[in-house]
Amino acid sequence: MNKAKAYQIGPVSHAERSEPGRVVEADLIAAEARLSSLLDSSERLIAEICHYLVDGGGKRLRPTFILLVYRACGGVDEKIDDAIDAAIALELIHSATLLHDDIVDGGMLRRGKPSAFARYGAGPTLIAGDYLFCRAFELCGRFEEHLVRTAAQACIQLTEGEVMEGRFRHSTAANLKDYIAVITRKTASLFSAGGRVASDLAGANGATIDAMWRLGNAVGLAFQMIDDILDIMGPEEKIGKPVGSDLRAGIPSLPVVLGIARNPELRTIFRNGWHLDGANFDRALDMLRAPEVVAEARAMAAEQVRIARELLAGLTPSPFRESLGLLIDEQVHREV
Repeated sequence: MNKAKAYQIGPVSHAERSEPGRVVEADLIAAEARLSSLLDSSERLIAEICHYLVDGGGKRLRPTFILLVYRACGGVDEKIDDAIDAAIALELIHSATLLHDDIVDGGMLRRGKPSAFARYGAGPTLIAGDYLFCRAFELCGRFEEHLVRTAAQACIQLTEGEVMEGRFRHSTAANLKDYIAVITRKTASLFSAGGRVASDLAGANGATIDAMWRLGNAVGLAFQMIDDILDIMGPEEKIGKPVGSDLRAGIPSLPVVLGIARNPELRTIFRNGWHLDGANFDRALDMLRAPEVVAEARAMAAEQVRIARELLAGLTPSPFRESLGLLIDEQVHREV
């Protein structure tokens, strides 16, 4: 793989302020090429499904986060291939979980188009997800044992989080503690693993590695909280799936957990989830969109951003640290 270009240290431009990934653009271009090559397979159908999902969009938030952490912690060009492989390994794991999640949830739309499950069926989609997991650990295999263990632990947490979420479906007993436990595993685990691995590869000290692990956790929590809000606010053409998908599936998202704690009527509708259609669904969605519910959910996401920002302040000032801060701030301001 060609080395990414050496970066010049200077002020962050206006374009970089609107696109935090611009300061690691060369790294991301190399990462995208590496990712695309790993989707290929001698079995045409596997490659087709993998490319269908990964080439079809996605924010590449996790690779951007990892590469920014690597650079912000002093990572050098000579080891950028390691950081790129780590970033792509975690993106492959994330992509595998999307394929599997759509099978579990019966998800028919993903990123504004038919999901791989809808297009190819459960069996081929399941196998393609397994293939992506294998590709991820093919990359991880060359790293030191403690880094591989970090990735493996994130995968363990992902699977545990999926089962926990299933256990709480249509459950009005699910509270904020339960919700945080689920999203810490399902979403934040890959961000926290990315923060730890990236800072370790950059040669950071133990205190900084721990701080980047906690920063990743906070970013992952904020990201999921805002995703949960967007799920009830829509519109469908922007969020890439039907509005209220979590509600319809009985998933105790953040607005649902906050709403059922406030509203007995919503609690009853959610508990009787098999009747959640037509007027009942519209009524439940209206209650979830109550200004006080949305405001509380956004405040919780903003608190996670505050925590991340506080941890970020411990790094040496640089354009990479500033861009990482902008990426963190985006989590509470994004509308899609």
